[in-house]
Amino acid sequence: MAGPVQWPELGQHALVNIRAILPELRPSERRIAELFIADPASAAELSIHEVAERCSTSTTSVIRFCRSLGYQHFRDLRMDVLREITRESIETAGLPEVSGDIDQGDTLADVVAKISLAETMSIADTAKTLSVEALQRAVDAVCAAERVDVFGVGASSSVGEDLQQKLIRIGRTALSWGSTHSAWTSAATLNERTVAIAVSHSGSTMDTVEFLAMARSCGATTIAITNHSRSPLAAHADIVLTTAARETGFRSGALGSRIAQLMVVDCLFIGVAQASFDQSMTAIRRTYAATHRLSASARPVLTSEE
Repeated sequence: MAGPVQWPELGQHALVNIRAILPELRPSERRIAELFIADPASAAELSIHEVAERCSTSTTSVIRFCRSLGYQHFRDLRMDVLREITRESIETAGLPEVSGDIDQGDTLADVVAKISLAETMSIADTAKTLSVEALQRAVDAVCAAERVDVFGVGASSSVGEDLQQKLIRIGRTALSWGSTHSAWTSAATLNERTVAIAVSHSGSTMDTVEFLAMARSCGATTIAITNHSRSPLAAHADIVLTTAARETGFRSGALGSRIAQLMVVDCLFIGVAQASFDQSMTAIRRTYAATHRLSASARPVLTSEE
C-alpha cells in the first residue's frame, strides 16, 4: 500500500478522500472506511475503541487508516467528518430529505430523490477537489498536441467519445477507440507531439492502464481521468484529473462515475476552446451550419395532399 498522502484541504474533503482510497485499503481498514461512508454522522461520534470494535479490528488499524488519509490523530478525522456533514446539510438544504442506499422497497419517487442527491453531490465534490493547476496543464497539453487519443472501457468509453466529438467540433484532431486492440495499436504510434487521455473510474481497468502505459513509453503526454489518484492508471499519467463520484449498490462505477467524468471532460473542453477562442468559435459555427443544413435537406418534403 502507498504511504500517507498530504491531502489538500483535509477539513473540507474527509469523506471524499475516504472514498478515493477505498480500493487500495487492507480489509480491516476497508471496513473502517465503509463504516464512515455508510453512516458518517454516527461513525464520527464513536471513540477509536468503539470504531475498532464495530469493524472487528484493532485500534492500530484505525490509527493506520487515519494516517493513510494524512491525519495524525483519530479525533482530527472525527472533527473533519462532522464539519463535512454540516457542509453537506447546508448545500443540500433545498433537495428532498433522503438517506441510505437505493433498496428494493424504495418507491420511484425515492429513487429519483436519491439519484438526484448522489449526482448533485458528485458534481459538487468534484468541483471542490479537481485541481485547477492539473486542469490547466491538461488544457495546455491538448492545445499543443498534433493529435489526441482517448480510450475508456464500458461507460468510460462513452465519456471518451463525448470528449473526442467535442474536440473534433473545434477543429482538433482527436480519436476515440472502441476496441482494446485498436487503442493499443494507436498508442504504439504516438510520440512526444501527441496526447493520450484514459478514462477509468477505478483506475484499475487493465486494458486502459496498458493503453496509457504504452502511450507514455512512446513519449506522449498522458492524462488520466479517474476517481482514485493513487490507482495504477494514475501511476502512468503525467497529469491526473480526479473525480469525486458517489456510488451505491445499484449505481456502481459504470453509472455513478459518469456524471462526474462528464463534468471534468466539459471543463477540459471549455478550457481548450477558450485558449483558441476565435478559431474554436469559427469551427463551432461552421460545424453547426453544416449539420443544420444537411439535416434540413434530408427531411422529407410534405406535399399539400399529405
